[in-house]
Amino acid sequence: MKKSLFLFTAFIVFASGCTQTETAKINGVSFVAAGDSVAQKHIDPILHLGSNFAAVMPFGFVQSLEHPEIIFNSDRQWFGETLLGTSQYIKELHKNHIEVMLKPQIWIWRGEFTGYLKMKSEKEWLEFETSYRAFILTYAEVAEKECVALFCIGTELEQFIVQRPQFWDRLIKDIKEIYKGKLTYAANWDEYKRVPFWNAVDYIGVDAYFPISTMKTPSLEIAKQGWEKWKEEMSGVSAHWDRPILFTEYGYRSVDFAGKEPWKSDREMNVVNLEVQSSLLEALYQEVWQESWFSGGFVWKWFIEHENVGGDTDNQFTPQNKPAEKVIENYFKSY
Repeated sequence: MKKSLFLFTAFIVFASGCTQTETAKINGVSFVAAGDSVAQKHIDPILHLGSNFAAVMPFGFVQSLEHPEIIFNSDRQWFGETLLGTSQYIKELHKNHIEVMLKPQIWIWRGEFTGYLKMKSEKEWLEFETSYRAFILTYAEVAEKECVALFCIGTELEQFIVQRPQFWDRLIKDIKEIYKGKLTYAANWDEYKRVPFWNAVDYIGVDAYFPISTMKTPSLEIAKQGWEKWKEEMSGVSAHWDRPILFTEYGYRSVDFAGKEPWKSDREMNVVNLEVQSSLLEALYQEVWQESWFSGGFVWKWFIEHENVGGDTDNQFTPQNKPAEKVIENYFKSY
Protein backbone atom coordinates (compact mmCIF):
# COMPACT_ATOMS: atom_id res chain seq x y z
CA MET A 1 0.00 0.00 0.00
CA LYS A 2 1.21 3.49 -0.78
CA LYS A 3 2.55 5.23 2.29
CA SER A 4 1.66 8.85 2.86
CA LEU A 5 3.21 11.35 5.23
CA PHE A 6 1.21 10.91 8.41
CA LEU A 7 0.10 14.00 10.27
CA PHE A 8 -0.85 12.51 13.60
CA THR A 9 -2.65 15.39 15.13
CA ALA A 10 -6.35 14.93 15.63
CA PHE A 11 -8.16 17.11 13.11
CA ILE A 12 -11.86 17.02 13.83
CA VAL A 13 -14.04 18.64 11.16
CA PHE A 14 -17.75 18.05 10.74
CA ALA A 15 -19.83 18.87 7.70
CA SER A 16 -22.74 19.39 10.05
CA GLY A 17 -21.20 22.57 11.43
CA CYS A 18 -19.31 21.26 14.44
CA THR A 19 -16.21 23.22 15.32
CA GLN A 20 -12.69 22.15 14.35
CA THR A 21 -10.35 20.97 17.06
CA GLU A 22 -6.62 20.31 16.82
CA THR A 23 -4.59 18.49 19.45
CA ALA A 24 -1.05 17.10 19.36
CA LYS A 25 -1.95 13.85 21.14
CA ILE A 26 -5.18 12.37 22.42
CA ASN A 27 -4.66 12.38 26.18
CA GLY A 28 -7.84 10.63 27.22
CA VAL A 29 -9.49 8.91 30.16
CA SER A 30 -12.07 6.11 30.01
CA PHE A 31 -14.95 7.83 31.80
CA VAL A 32 -16.98 5.13 33.57
CA ALA A 33 -20.75 5.52 33.48
CA ALA A 34 -22.43 6.04 36.83
CA GLY A 35 -25.89 6.16 38.33
CA ASP A 36 -25.96 9.95 38.52
CA SER A 37 -25.58 12.84 36.12
CA VAL A 38 -22.18 14.47 35.68
CA ALA A 39 -21.49 17.76 37.46
CA GLN A 40 -18.57 20.16 37.27
CA LYS A 41 -16.98 18.62 40.37
CA HIS A 42 -16.68 15.34 38.46
CA ILE A 43 -14.89 16.97 35.53
CA ASP A 44 -12.49 19.20 37.46
CA PRO A 45 -10.13 16.27 38.28
CA ILE A 46 -9.92 15.40 34.57
CA LEU A 47 -9.00 18.99 33.77
CA HIS A 48 -6.36 18.92 36.50
CA LEU A 49 -4.96 15.73 34.98
CA GLY A 50 -4.43 17.53 31.68
CA SER A 51 -6.85 15.42 29.65
CA ASN A 52 -8.17 16.74 26.38
CA PHE A 53 -10.40 13.72 25.62
CA ALA A 54 -12.72 11.37 27.48
CA ALA A 55 -14.30 8.11 26.35
CA VAL A 56 -18.01 7.95 27.16
CA MET A 57 -19.02 4.29 27.32
CA PRO A 58 -22.71 3.31 27.30
CA PHE A 59 -23.23 -0.44 27.58
CA GLY A 60 -25.55 -2.91 25.93
CA PHE A 61 -26.10 -6.22 27.69
CA VAL A 62 -26.15 -9.78 26.28
CA GLN A 63 -27.24 -12.84 28.26
CA SER A 64 -24.56 -15.21 26.97
CA LEU A 65 -21.89 -15.70 24.31
CA GLU A 66 -24.53 -17.30 22.04
CA HIS A 67 -27.50 -15.03 22.73
CA PRO A 68 -28.61 -12.90 19.74
CA GLU A 69 -30.19 -9.93 21.51
CA ILE A 70 -28.57 -6.78 22.94
CA ILE A 71 -30.52 -4.91 25.62
CA PHE A 72 -29.67 -1.21 25.82
CA ASN A 73 -31.14 2.11 26.95
CA SER A 74 -33.17 0.24 29.54
CA ASP A 75 -34.75 1.81 32.62
CA ARG A 76 -32.83 -0.83 34.62
CA GLN A 77 -29.48 0.61 33.56
CA TRP A 78 -27.49 3.33 35.26
CA PHE A 79 -28.18 6.86 34.08
CA GLY A 80 -24.76 7.15 32.41
CA GLU A 81 -25.48 4.07 30.28
CA THR A 82 -28.71 5.43 28.81
CA LEU A 83 -29.18 7.68 25.81
CA LEU A 84 -30.17 10.57 28.05
CA GLY A 85 -27.18 10.04 30.32
CA THR A 86 -24.77 9.67 27.43
CA SER A 87 -25.85 12.99 25.97
CA GLN A 88 -25.64 14.69 29.36
CA TYR A 89 -22.09 13.42 29.91
CA ILE A 90 -21.02 14.60 26.46
CA LYS A 91 -22.54 18.05 26.91
CA GLU A 92 -20.80 18.61 30.24
CA LEU A 93 -17.45 17.45 28.89
CA HIS A 94 -17.81 19.71 25.86
CA LYS A 95 -18.58 22.68 28.11
CA ASN A 96 -15.11 22.13 29.56
CA HIS A 97 -13.47 21.86 26.12
CA ILE A 98 -12.88 18.13 26.54
CA GLU A 99 -13.44 16.19 23.31
CA VAL A 100 -15.26 12.86 23.40
CA MET A 101 -14.86 9.40 21.97
CA LEU A 102 -18.27 7.74 22.15
CA LYS A 103 -17.60 4.04 22.70
CA PRO A 104 -20.74 1.90 23.03
CA GLN A 105 -19.75 -1.52 24.33
CA ILE A 106 -21.25 -4.94 24.98
CA TRP A 107 -21.24 -6.55 28.40
CA ILE A 108 -21.92 -10.30 28.52
CA TRP A 109 -23.42 -11.82 31.65
CA ARG A 110 -20.80 -12.94 34.20
CA GLY A 111 -18.12 -10.95 32.41
CA GLU A 112 -17.52 -13.42 29.56
CA PHE A 113 -14.95 -12.18 27.03
CA THR A 114 -16.69 -10.47 24.10
CA GLY A 115 -14.07 -11.75 21.66
CA TYR A 116 -15.60 -15.23 21.98
CA LEU A 117 -19.13 -14.10 21.12
CA LYS A 118 -20.35 -16.41 18.36
CA MET A 119 -23.83 -17.48 17.26
CA LYS A 120 -24.78 -21.12 16.57
CA SER A 121 -26.80 -20.68 13.38
CA GLU A 122 -27.33 -18.36 10.43
CA LYS A 123 -30.72 -17.38 11.83
CA GLU A 124 -29.18 -16.34 15.14
CA TRP A 125 -26.36 -14.48 13.39
CA LEU A 126 -28.90 -12.46 11.43
CA GLU A 127 -30.82 -11.70 14.61
CA PHE A 128 -27.67 -10.62 16.38
CA GLU A 129 -26.57 -8.45 13.46
CA THR A 130 -29.94 -6.70 13.47
CA SER A 131 -29.64 -6.08 17.21
CA TYR A 132 -26.04 -4.87 17.01
CA ARG A 133 -26.84 -2.57 14.08
CA ALA A 134 -29.67 -0.95 16.05
CA PHE A 135 -27.36 -0.53 19.07
CA ILE A 136 -24.50 1.07 17.15
CA LEU A 137 -26.54 3.22 14.78
CA THR A 138 -28.56 4.60 17.69
CA TYR A 139 -25.36 5.85 19.29
CA ALA A 140 -24.01 7.03 15.93
CA GLU A 141 -27.01 9.37 15.87
CA VAL A 142 -26.08 10.62 19.34
CA ALA A 143 -22.48 11.12 18.21
CA GLU A 144 -23.58 13.24 15.25
CA LYS A 145 -26.15 15.24 17.20
CA GLU A 146 -23.68 16.03 19.99
CA CYS A 147 -20.74 16.80 17.63
CA VAL A 148 -18.63 14.01 19.08
CA ALA A 149 -15.07 14.02 17.75
CA LEU A 150 -14.58 10.24 17.56
CA PHE A 151 -16.91 7.24 17.40
CA CYS A 152 -15.84 3.68 18.24
CA ILE A 153 -17.87 1.11 16.29
CA GLY A 154 -17.13 -1.89 18.52
CA THR A 155 -14.87 -3.27 21.23
CA GLU A 156 -13.02 -6.61 21.26
CA LEU A 157 -15.37 -8.55 18.98
CA GLU A 158 -12.89 -10.80 17.20
CA GLN A 159 -15.14 -13.78 16.38
CA PHE A 160 -17.95 -11.47 15.24
CA ILE A 161 -15.52 -9.90 12.75
CA VAL A 162 -13.97 -13.21 11.67
CA GLN A 163 -17.34 -14.89 11.10
CA ARG A 164 -19.23 -11.94 9.57
CA PRO A 165 -16.83 -9.63 7.68
CA GLN A 166 -19.44 -8.45 5.16
CA PHE A 167 -21.66 -7.23 7.98
CA TRP A 168 -18.88 -4.90 9.17
CA ASP A 169 -18.29 -3.49 5.71
CA ARG A 170 -21.97 -2.62 5.44
CA LEU A 171 -22.20 -1.34 9.01
CA ILE A 172 -19.32 1.11 8.49
CA LYS A 173 -21.02 2.48 5.36
CA ASP A 174 -24.29 2.87 7.27
CA ILE A 175 -22.54 4.66 10.13
CA LYS A 176 -20.96 7.12 7.70
CA GLU A 177 -24.41 7.97 6.36
CA ILE A 178 -25.33 9.16 9.86
CA TYR A 179 -22.12 10.33 11.51
CA LYS A 180 -19.57 12.62 9.83
CA GLY A 181 -16.72 12.51 12.34
CA LYS A 182 -13.77 10.17 12.83
CA LEU A 183 -14.13 6.40 13.33
CA THR A 184 -12.19 3.67 15.06
CA TYR A 185 -12.68 0.14 16.34
CA ALA A 186 -11.21 -1.07 19.67
CA ALA A 187 -9.37 -4.30 18.88
CA ASN A 188 -7.82 -6.42 21.58
CA TRP A 189 -4.00 -6.30 21.69
CA ASP A 190 -3.73 -9.78 20.15
CA GLU A 191 -6.48 -9.15 17.57
CA TYR A 192 -5.69 -5.84 15.90
CA LYS A 193 -3.28 -7.23 13.28
CA ARG A 194 -6.09 -9.36 11.78
CA VAL A 195 -8.85 -6.74 11.56
CA PRO A 196 -9.66 -6.44 7.82
CA PHE A 197 -11.33 -3.02 7.65
CA TRP A 198 -8.74 -0.55 8.98
CA ASN A 199 -8.71 1.25 5.63
CA ALA A 200 -12.39 2.13 6.18
CA VAL A 201 -11.85 3.90 9.52
CA ASP A 202 -9.52 6.68 10.68
CA TYR A 203 -7.58 5.11 13.55
CA ILE A 204 -6.28 1.61 14.26
CA GLY A 205 -7.74 1.21 17.73
CA VAL A 206 -5.89 -1.07 20.14
CA ASP A 207 -6.84 -2.09 23.67
CA ALA A 208 -3.17 -2.11 24.61
CA TYR A 209 -2.83 -4.80 27.27
CA PHE A 210 0.44 -6.08 25.82
CA PRO A 211 2.54 -8.35 28.08
CA ILE A 212 5.52 -6.23 29.17
CA SER A 213 7.33 -8.15 31.93
CA THR A 214 6.93 -11.34 33.96
CA MET A 215 8.57 -9.73 37.01
CA LYS A 216 6.65 -8.78 40.14
CA THR A 217 7.99 -5.21 40.01
CA PRO A 218 10.05 -4.59 36.86
CA SER A 219 12.36 -1.59 36.82
CA LEU A 220 11.61 1.28 34.48
CA GLU A 221 14.35 0.15 32.09
CA ILE A 222 13.08 -3.43 31.95
CA ALA A 223 9.54 -2.21 31.39
CA LYS A 224 10.77 0.01 28.55
CA GLN A 225 12.55 -2.94 26.95
CA GLY A 226 9.28 -4.85 27.07
CA TRP A 227 7.80 -2.41 24.55
CA GLU A 228 10.45 -2.91 21.85
CA LYS A 229 8.82 -5.77 19.92
CA TRP A 230 5.34 -4.31 20.27
CA LYS A 231 6.49 -0.94 18.95
CA GLU A 232 8.04 -2.60 15.92
CA GLU A 233 4.84 -4.55 15.32
CA MET A 234 2.56 -1.52 15.65
CA SER A 235 4.77 0.62 13.44
CA GLY A 236 4.54 -2.00 10.70
CA VAL A 237 0.75 -2.33 10.96
CA SER A 238 0.36 1.45 10.92
CA ALA A 239 2.52 1.78 7.81
CA HIS A 240 0.72 -1.08 6.03
CA TRP A 241 -2.72 0.48 6.49
CA ASP A 242 -1.59 4.12 6.34
CA ARG A 243 -3.43 4.79 9.60
CA PRO A 244 -2.21 5.93 13.04
CA ILE A 245 -2.42 3.72 16.12
CA LEU A 246 -4.75 4.84 18.91
CA PHE A 247 -4.85 3.12 22.29
CA THR A 248 -8.61 2.88 22.78
CA GLU A 249 -7.74 1.47 26.21
CA TYR A 250 -4.51 1.10 28.15
CA GLY A 251 -3.55 0.76 31.79
CA TYR A 252 -2.31 -1.47 34.58
CA ARG A 253 -3.57 -2.61 37.93
CA SER A 254 -1.71 -1.54 41.06
CA VAL A 255 -0.91 -5.16 41.90
CA ASP A 256 2.08 -7.53 41.81
CA PHE A 257 2.92 -8.85 38.32
CA ALA A 258 0.71 -6.23 36.65
CA GLY A 259 2.84 -6.26 33.50
CA LYS A 260 2.71 -10.02 32.96
CA GLU A 261 -0.90 -10.30 31.77
CA PRO A 262 -2.24 -6.74 32.05
CA TRP A 263 -5.75 -7.68 30.98
CA LYS A 264 -6.36 -9.82 34.05
CA SER A 265 -8.74 -8.66 36.76
CA ASP A 266 -8.61 -11.86 38.83
CA ARG A 267 -9.56 -11.48 42.48
CA GLU A 268 -6.69 -13.82 43.36
CA MET A 269 -4.32 -11.05 42.28
CA ASN A 270 -4.80 -8.89 45.34
CA VAL A 271 -1.40 -7.74 46.66
CA VAL A 272 -1.34 -3.96 46.27
CA ASN A 273 1.71 -2.67 44.39
CA LEU A 274 1.54 1.04 43.64
CA GLU A 275 5.11 1.14 42.35
CA VAL A 276 4.56 -1.27 39.48
CA GLN A 277 1.54 0.63 38.18
CA SER A 278 3.54 3.86 38.10
CA SER A 279 6.61 2.24 36.55
CA LEU A 280 4.66 0.52 33.78
CA LEU A 281 2.80 3.69 32.87
CA GLU A 282 6.04 5.69 32.90
CA ALA A 283 7.60 3.16 30.51
CA LEU A 284 4.60 3.30 28.19
CA TYR A 285 4.72 7.09 27.97
CA GLN A 286 8.47 7.20 27.44
CA GLU A 287 8.45 4.50 24.78
CA VAL A 288 5.25 5.07 22.84
CA TRP A 289 3.81 8.54 23.28
CA GLN A 290 6.36 10.37 21.15
CA GLU A 291 6.18 7.97 18.19
CA SER A 292 5.06 9.56 14.91
CA TRP A 293 2.68 6.68 14.14
CA PHE A 294 0.93 7.03 17.49
CA SER A 295 -2.01 9.36 18.17
CA GLY A 296 -2.53 8.90 21.92
CA GLY A 297 -4.97 6.93 24.01
CA PHE A 298 -7.48 6.49 26.82
CA VAL A 299 -6.31 5.32 30.23
CA TRP A 300 -8.45 2.62 31.85
CA LYS A 301 -10.34 3.63 33.91
CA TRP A 302 -11.64 6.85 35.48
CA PHE A 303 -14.63 7.07 37.85
CA ILE A 304 -16.66 10.23 38.22
CA GLU A 305 -16.62 10.23 42.05
CA HIS A 306 -12.92 11.02 42.14
CA GLU A 307 -12.56 11.61 45.85
CA ASN A 308 -14.13 8.22 46.73
CA VAL A 309 -12.13 5.84 44.50
CA GLY A 310 -8.63 4.46 44.14
CA GLY A 311 -6.12 5.31 46.84
CA ASP A 312 -3.28 3.45 48.54
CA THR A 313 -5.26 0.30 49.30
CA ASP A 314 -6.82 -0.15 45.86
CA ASN A 315 -5.41 -2.90 43.60
CA GLN A 316 -7.54 -2.22 40.52
CA PHE A 317 -6.92 -0.36 37.25
CA THR A 318 -7.89 3.15 38.22
CA PRO A 319 -4.89 5.47 38.78
CA GLN A 320 -7.01 7.85 40.82
CA ASN A 321 -5.52 9.04 44.12
CA LYS A 322 -2.42 6.90 43.55
CA PRO A 323 1.15 7.81 42.53
CA ALA A 324 0.24 6.71 38.98
CA GLU A 325 -2.12 9.67 38.70
CA LYS A 326 0.83 12.06 38.99
CA VAL A 327 2.72 10.11 36.32
CA ILE A 328 -0.19 10.53 33.93
CA GLU A 329 -0.54 14.22 34.76
CA ASN A 330 3.13 14.87 34.03
CA TYR A 331 2.93 13.32 30.58
CA PHE A 332 -0.46 14.67 29.61
CA LYS A 333 0.69 18.18 30.40
CA SER A 334 3.89 17.60 28.42
CA TYR A 335 2.00 16.64 25.23
